[in-house]
Amino acid sequence: MTTPLTESISIDFPMIMAPMFLVSNEAMIVAAMNSGIAGAFPTLNYRKKGELENILTNLNEEKSKLKVKGTYGVNLIVQKTNPLYEKHLKVCVEQKVPFYITSLGSPKQVIDLAHSYGAKVFCDVTNIEHAQKCSDLGCDGFIAVGQGAGGHAGTNTLQVLIPSLHQRFPNTPVIAAGGIATGAGILSMLVVGAAGVSVGTRFIASTEANVSNEYKNAIVSSKMSDIVMTEKISGTPSTVINTAFAKKIGYKQNWLEKLLSTNSRTKKLFKMWVQISGMKKLEAAIHPGNYNTLWIAGQSVELINDISPCKVIIERMKEETEEAYRQLGKVIF
Repeated sequence: MTTPLTESISIDFPMIMAPMFLVSNEAMIVAAMNSGIAGAFPTLNYRKKGELENILTNLNEEKSKLKVKGTYGVNLIVQKTNPLYEKHLKVCVEQKVPFYITSLGSPKQVIDLAHSYGAKVFCDVTNIEHAQKCSDLGCDGFIAVGQGAGGHAGTNTLQVLIPSLHQRFPNTPVIAAGGIATGAGILSMLVVGAAGVSVGTRFIASTEANVSNEYKNAIVSSKMSDIVMTEKISGTPSTVINTAFAKKIGYKQNWLEKLLSTNSRTKKLFKMWVQISGMKKLEAAIHPGNYNTLWIAGQSVELINDISPCKVIIERMKEETEEAYRQLGKVIF
């Protein structure tokens, strides 16, 4: 299958295994590359000295041995509240990461440095205004984050957001993110103008994911009605499974938290503290036997029924896409 995304980053099938905090790991990325798609991970998954350099070295070596078109990329939180941003960006540029996904801030520095050696930069966007800023800076594509996405989900439906982006920026590839877990979902996004898809939640329920079986089983057993938005993890609304612990800590910031997050003197330090605190809660929750269950997931949990190897999941989605296309042909023609 050939689309602007497959041509842009040289992959066989227009899918990115989405970067997931504390979930994405080397084994998952390697499986993605060997299946002819792109795998991405957040650099914040590797916070200890030497960890990021090590995985990038391994992935570059693995990529050099591929017998199919596959690749990898990293996700960078480009907000000033990310204390490792500058350090991680420097390492990624030194290792010549093939592509970047930027989130929650200005991508200018990433775009400039990535383009200096031919890498691509895709920016998370949830609306036209943000997309315009990224386009003006020279990004190579948009990750259109819509309703139903895991993590920092958007508020707009992809059926409107994608055509709007495609209409406004006809020469910029749009990758759909949010609520995609089947081949029919992939085909539907391609039909409305997406150049590819970004799939995250489906891969939490994979054998390679280094999270607890409780988390994986929750992905399989949860329904879309179990997904709620909370501001308690990073200060920015994020989707989680509505566990007892999620209910206990609440979904909204209180008046004092809102004041500290908006005051010009306190907002940077307070947002940094909220993010670090949220990261610690999430990290504790992925381990077995932890009762403070705070699990990120998107509404596509409704469509996930098993825990399988990443390769099996990817091949199944490819086959489902082909079958959905055949069924569509029967209906239309």
